[in-house]
Amino acid sequence: MAEIVGGGHPVNDAERRVIAYLRDHGPADWLLLHNIELPRGDDLFEVDLVVLTGHSLVVIDVKGTRGRIEVAGTRWFPPRREAFGSPVAKLRGTARALKGLLVDRHRELERVYVDSLVVLTSPDAVLVDQGGRDAGNVTDLPGLLATLSDVGRIRRGCSPDARPYRAAILGALNATVRRSTAPPRFGNWEVEEQLGGDTRVTEYRAVNTTLPDSETVLLRVYQADPMAGQEQRAAERQRIANAYKSLTRIPAHPSVVRSRDFFAIDDESRFVLVLDDVHGRALHLHLTDLRADAKLHVLRGMLRGLAHVHGNGVVHRALSPACVLVTEDGQAMLTGFDYAKPGPRNYTVAHELSNVLDAHYVAPECQDRPDLMTPASDVYAAGVIAYQLLTGELPSHQDAEPARSDAAPEVMDLVRQMREHAPGKRPSAAEALTVLDGGPAAVENPGRMKRFFRRLVR
Repeated sequence: MAEIVGGGHPVNDAERRVIAYLRDHGPADWLLLHNIELPRGDDLFEVDLVVLTGHSLVVIDVKGTRGRIEVAGTRWFPPRREAFGSPVAKLRGTARALKGLLVDRHRELERVYVDSLVVLTSPDAVLVDQGGRDAGNVTDLPGLLATLSDVGRIRRGCSPDARPYRAAILGALNATVRRSTAPPRFGNWEVEEQLGGDTRVTEYRAVNTTLPDSETVLLRVYQADPMAGQEQRAAERQRIANAYKSLTRIPAHPSVVRSRDFFAIDDESRFVLVLDDVHGRALHLHLTDLRADAKLHVLRGMLRGLAHVHGNGVVHRALSPACVLVTEDGQAMLTGFDYAKPGPRNYTVAHELSNVLDAHYVAPECQDRPDLMTPASDVYAAGVIAYQLLTGELPSHQDAEPARSDAAPEVMDLVRQMREHAPGKRPSAAEALTVLDGGPAAVENPGRMKRFFRRLVR
């Protein structure tokens, strides 16, 4: 049995299961420290579990996520809910912070390897990481002991034997970490699960403490610098509040994820955006597995949401398959409004778009000028998404013959019009929706659709 040397209260059953498993099955010389907080400069890192083995110190993040999880870039796409930032990326940062604290206390601890590991506890959880970005730092519960025992994970330059450093490691941990006494709370929301994030924002699933049996919500908790100058803090506050301001401009609509609240905590070192917890999957996961009629239904929903957004003066600006959720009943919902433009204003977040945009979905006129994005560039992105959804491929260029599709030629012609090189030749989202909502009559009457397109390009 491994020895538990301290810690706070586990947040959920998944964490309790991992702690109990290691306690009951780990080697007797392993030491466990769970549910702690790691202060490093102005940052505070929440850690589910730290394991000191015979050869390394391992920081563990426990995830109870179910089903098939696809990794794409820095996002994880689970079934039946919104994508979230890779927990592996965040955990690697936590491991670096812990290593820094150890070395600050004892220079010889530079030789100790600090590893990071995400543990998936659900029996049906499967990580699909075709790029191999995260898989090396992810395991399931049955494979946990073997992974922790693998001396081959130690990087060159670090010692394969941590036992001579054990006293120094424990002394450094005892002097720096502190026990987390309760699940994190933000306002009236208590965290049930940390989903992921990066150095800028952390994502949680949470429940209202007043009504603990009520539905869950998603929290996006943004980091801010409370010590910055007044002007810098004001600019940062505006940038962080951008998604909320954009969503408040948009009346409730079944094709747009709803924002519930936005507030600052502490000394404005963090800001919290509260969103509906939509039970759906990112369209990114549905690009090849929907029936032809379901694809058109999703396309209509995406255009319906986009027309509603544009009709209320908001430009999305970062539309991609990751920002379109498909609910369990096949409805499409738009999300991901962090970089949207909610009408005229005296500040901009456009300079940050180049760091997050996928060039495949950026209109030609905005490739080097994201500040020029308009409703027409959103329509271009929707056209690329529609082409990808209907054919299973990204378009090679505007005039290329479309890949094989079950959609009617008139529908593919509409998708081509949405991807016109000139913004003025593209239909609006509302006009494109009108064509699709024409249903069989529109598809069966090519003359009607051709007249519609001629009107668009005048």
